[in-house]
Amino acid sequence: MSLDPELHAHLADLPTIPPLTVETLAQIRPFAAPTIEPLLEGRAVEREELSIDGSDGQVPLTVLRPTGPRPANAPCVYWIHGGGMIMGNRFSEIDIPLEWLDKFGAVVVSVEYRLAPEAQGTAPVDDCYTGLVWIAEHAAELGIDPSLIIVAGVSAGGGLAAGVTLMARDRGTVPIAGQVLIGPMLDHRNSTTSSRQFSGQGVWTREMNEFGWRCLLGGLDDDISPYVSPSLAGDLSALPPTYIDGGSEEVFRDESVDYATRIWAAGGHSDLHIWAGGFHGFDALFPTAALSAAARATRIGWLARLLDAKPA
Repeated sequence: MSLDPELHAHLADLPTIPPLTVETLAQIRPFAAPTIEPLLEGRAVEREELSIDGSDGQVPLTVLRPTGPRPANAPCVYWIHGGGMIMGNRFSEIDIPLEWLDKFGAVVVSVEYRLAPEAQGTAPVDDCYTGLVWIAEHAAELGIDPSLIIVAGVSAGGGLAAGVTLMARDRGTVPIAGQVLIGPMLDHRNSTTSSRQFSGQGVWTREMNEFGWRCLLGGLDDDISPYVSPSLAGDLSALPPTYIDGGSEEVFRDESVDYATRIWAAGGHSDLHIWAGGFHGFDALFPTAALSAAARATRIGWLARLLDAKPA
């Protein structure tokens, strides 16, 4: 791996992750389920916990908004966490959209979707879509502009964000203003050069990726929904402005490049940033590293331009 030197030094301090199995997954999950309280200390943020009706049980949501008088037209970030479809919770990587709350006064809504292998197939994306529709239906109550809903996620959450955006387009429901896909998990086939290149090395390896997809899909080999594996979508036209980023040293590099390329080919708008020397999730794991700071600043700049372009 040709890693950024600063990130390489940080990576050496991370504990070794054992090969993923059903048994080791049970041991790892508690460490991949953070709490939010430390991030909210000293921050002018109101927090509300909700549970809404889903297609198969309740879907938990956390709503975070700036304290003070509630505006009627704030932007909304719908956050979908990472974790390979098999771990994490709605507070995972939540520091990323909290920066957008600070910068833009955005209301952040984070969803807790069902995890594989306990839930398979379309269950996670269905949960995420349920939350998206609820946001649109309760825009006035949330104090948001329904035309300023941005769907964003990292890793598995990036793939689910892409799936939710496709679903909303195809069903003609929520008018999504933009999608932010950070190191997105888009393609179950693991057939790209980068998916082979990072076999046995990296924060998220080819073998880990295969395990995550196997947990989600079970024994399903065909009839896989593009809402689950968005790279399968035959038509990427009429999507909202899209921001895709990731590292050059990660499994998801080539599927991210392909997804952006196909959006361009369909006449759409996509900003693509592949950060040389970055590994999967580098800016979430080490946000103060120089490359991470550059990636976060560039993402914020794109969001600022997107929001500035919207009519007041």
